[in-house]
Amino acid sequence: MIYNSFDNPGLVKVLTFLQTHNTEYLSGQDLSDVLRISRVAVWKHIKKIQELGYTVESKQKLGYKLISNSELLLPWEITSNLKTKKIGQQAYYFDSIDSTQNQALKMAEDPANEGAVIIAARQTGGRGRSGRKWVSPKGGIWISIILQPEFDISITTLFPIASALALSLAIEKTFLIKPELKWPNDLTIKGKKLAGMLVDVSLESNKIENLVLGVGINFDVNVKQIEKSLKGTPNFYGVASLSEQNQKVKPIQLVQTFLLELEKIYKSLSAKQTKKIISEWTQRSSTIGKNVELNTVDGKIKGKAVKVDEDGALIVSDNNKTHKIIAGDIVHLSK
Repeated sequence: MIYNSFDNPGLVKVLTFLQTHNTEYLSGQDLSDVLRISRVAVWKHIKKIQELGYTVESKQKLGYKLISNSELLLPWEITSNLKTKKIGQQAYYFDSIDSTQNQALKMAEDPANEGAVIIAARQTGGRGRSGRKWVSPKGGIWISIILQPEFDISITTLFPIASALALSLAIEKTFLIKPELKWPNDLTIKGKKLAGMLVDVSLESNKIENLVLGVGINFDVNVKQIEKSLKGTPNFYGVASLSEQNQKVKPIQLVQTFLLELEKIYKSLSAKQTKKIISEWTQRSSTIGKNVELNTVDGKIKGKAVKVDEDGALIVSDNNKTHKIIAGDIVHLSK
């Protein structure tokens, strides 16, 4: 099942009319007359709307009434009242896909797809950093965003940190909790992983052709099931779910807020306001000031995480010797 934000105009018209008149019953004839489609088309759209998880009550001689919206992150729900100028104004929904990141990478070559969002209810081949498996069952938010940045290539290493900050701000605004940021690109709650970022960049002649941001959020997932699946894998440190914090927040609220926060930070990066982003990230970081151990291409490094550099690299101090680490797996040490 695949939907996008610009197909299915008839379905969206019927749904929008039901949403804006949800205090009353609307007859099939009324919907047919107002929307200028046949009653058979109205009935077919109503059936499809119900299949997509919307609760529509049907009463003889009265008509149809929308009782509740779908929990699915459908494209027209994402774009409806979205306050961004570019990011998320095109949206694609997949009931199941191997990876939203793979789909986005295929679409990223077309300039018309800048800002497009690809969302899946579940992924069969989700991946994290360094090609690791990312378990992506239904209940999570699995999303990739296509961007065509004009900022300098050096900023790409800072982008995961900036994106994690945007998600942290969005979670704080919707859930009223403050997740911690673990270098380089994870969000945690009480030391357990809540969300992660993945960035794929295509370069041509030392210029960014396109950038695809992948985001995985454990929104309402079975924590024990995921932990059982991942137990024993490298760098595993537990799983957290947002639904454990607050069950009243809807997925669409978080996604729309995140897209807006991401667009703000994206503009800041384009304006070279990197210091502000690093400062805000540092205030929310669980890594800075901690003793850490990192597995890097140059071997293991132990020391104290001092700060994040302007390019997103982690600065670690070890017996008066300073290490600058661009990438690596990190463990927070208790001492």
